[in-house]
Amino acid sequence: MPLFCDLCPEKAILKRPKNGSKLCKNCFFYMFEEEIHQTIISGNLFSSGETVAIGASGGKDSTVLAYIMKLLNEKYDYGLNLVLLSVDEGITGYRDDSLETVKRNKEQYSLPLKIVSYQELYNWSMDSIVRQIGMKNNCTFCGVFRRQALDRGANLIKADKICTGHNADDIAETVIMNILRGDIARLRRCTAITTCSDDDGIPRCKPLKYTYEKEIVMYAYFKNLDYFSTECIYSPNAYRGYARAYIKDLEQVRPSSILDIIHSGEVMCIKEETKMPVQTHCERCGYISSNKLCKACILLEGLNKGLPKLGIGKTPKTYRTEGVSNSSESGSCTNCACKSKTKTGTRNGALNSVVSGRAGITASQDLNETSNPPVDNSNIDF
Repeated sequence: MPLFCDLCPEKAILKRPKNGSKLCKNCFFYMFEEEIHQTIISGNLFSSGETVAIGASGGKDSTVLAYIMKLLNEKYDYGLNLVLLSVDEGITGYRDDSLETVKRNKEQYSLPLKIVSYQELYNWSMDSIVRQIGMKNNCTFCGVFRRQALDRGANLIKADKICTGHNADDIAETVIMNILRGDIARLRRCTAITTCSDDDGIPRCKPLKYTYEKEIVMYAYFKNLDYFSTECIYSPNAYRGYARAYIKDLEQVRPSSILDIIHSGEVMCIKEETKMPVQTHCERCGYISSNKLCKACILLEGLNKGLPKLGIGKTPKTYRTEGVSNSSESGSCTNCACKSKTKTGTRNGALNSVVSGRAGITASQDLNETSNPPVDNSNIDF
């Protein structure tokens, strides 16, 4: 006996993983899009006239995010200037192929595209990093570098907000990871729909915060969206993978467990006497940091000195307070392509200094173009 849609007389083609409701294709599209619209409106994520950088990796999440943002922007007249922003980590056989998908999305959605690369920003690619450190802890390097690369790319296009494709599964996984690591600082902010490192930083928004990964896949499938589905070749041993497997097991037993974990993270209270990291700026590159040197500078110093494990795990106090080398005393960065001499000033000024000219990237460039166990700073599909 055929099943019928819960909202109309048409035959149902799917059962929603989130709540078990039976929907036809058109009703599923409507509910999927409206829920994301309500998330944007209730979270007050954007304001008319803003330039929004959409983190685009070519994967299902970012592809659906780009499609949905363009659709809703036109349907509800958000008044946003949307730009695709991609990071080329330098992973042969993975990122080069996925970027081809992003370039096709650029044409399909008629959106400008900006690409920044690890090689241009740091003088290292992930391929060269893995050759030096091996397959263990590589996600730590990639996650730290990618976060900064997104901010630097967003500064280049003068974006007001960064929009990422983190879905409900990703956020639930992050809550579990931070609990297992005892990372109170990250646990406190990981469920926020909008985050900003400091007053000078670019806010990051997550419109897909309450959207299940399975429903994103179904939406992309039924809409025939063009996306890249291969997993990163360096991620099989990532710490996040164990949290993901745990979440999937929970979902089989109780589908609502993903949202339940997110809601638990949202209402979790931290004792007032708990000592939290004090945010400041890196003395070398000006990026946000809770120490004198940011994690990226420490990791780069280790790579350049042939000591790749220097910044892995708990950072020695001498590195946190005195810097990795005496070069920090002069404020001159010897780690990456920036060669920035910025020691003070706002983060935006420092980042603009880093990426304009000194890193071989100009603002006029064509738009077409820590803990035990080790912290896995990787983000699924941005």
